Amino acid sequence: MKLYKIKNSIIIEKENKFYLCKENWDTFINDDSLLQKLEMLVQTLPVSTNDILKDILAPIGNNQELWACGVTYLRSKVGRQEESKLSGGAYFYAKVYEAERPEVFFKSTPHRIVGTNAFVRIRKDSTWDVPEPELTLVVTSSGKIIGYTIGNDMSSRSIEGENPLYLPQAKTYDACAALGPCIFVTNKIEAHTNIHLEINRNSTTVFKDSIAISQMKRTLEELVSFVYRECSFPDGCLIMTGTGIVPPNNFTLQSGDEIKISIDNIGTLLNTVQ
Repeated sequence: MKLYKIKNSIIIEKENKFYLCKENWDTFINDDSLLQKLEMLVQTLPVSTNDILKDILAPIGNNQELWACGVTYLRSKVGRQEESKLSGGAYFYAKVYEAERPEVFFKSTPHRIVGTNAFVRIRKDSTWDVPEPELTLVVTSSGKIIGYTIGNDMSSRSIEGENPLYLPQAKTYDACAALGPCIFVTNKIEAHTNIHLEINRNSTTVFKDSIAISQMKRTLEELVSFVYRECSFPDGCLIMTGTGIVPPNNFTLQSGDEIKISIDNIGTLLNTVQ
């Protein structure tokens, strides 16, 4: 099943049928038995037409945080090493890829996150910018993964490459992340699930690639355990799991570029660079 967030309500989708639910998003999704709750609700709620899917919001609550994990795919490790070799930071990315402790960092508060069909931004003080398409986990306050969504972790490679200590500036700013279009609520996501990225400029595809989440070095549960190790999340949180798709070094985003990220069984997150 899928959950969509709209103003003051939640939309449940099951087998191409839509159900409108008047509930508070934060408390509704912070439920270890969310899937079972949805199965019961669709038995009682009236069916609505799909035109209620207008003005979808990013599927994150007002009291939730977005965290992220890095260097979880081999391609990401190589990309980070390439961008930071002149600053002497390449060694650290190689080391964290093999280390027991993964790279985890705070990405954004809800007000800096946009949903599908909205604008994402590139920093004015950056010269090399890319989207990072990522499977994103929806996790309850107890640390249980109850769903999945699509994340776009916008990143400044020029700032991060200059010095790894500049990571917060490279990652966190207004409209630095996009989430959506929905939460795919399921007991487990299949390892052969594919992530697809397509970037279009002036109606022409300038970059396209895909990767299976089975290429991720770490398990999803492992990533959650480190984020939750010394942090509490009373309303749960969302966790980006890293990217395995890195455009070539001569590519940078431009204003007007269309970023399309699709993940099997979840849908498509569509954003335009402002």
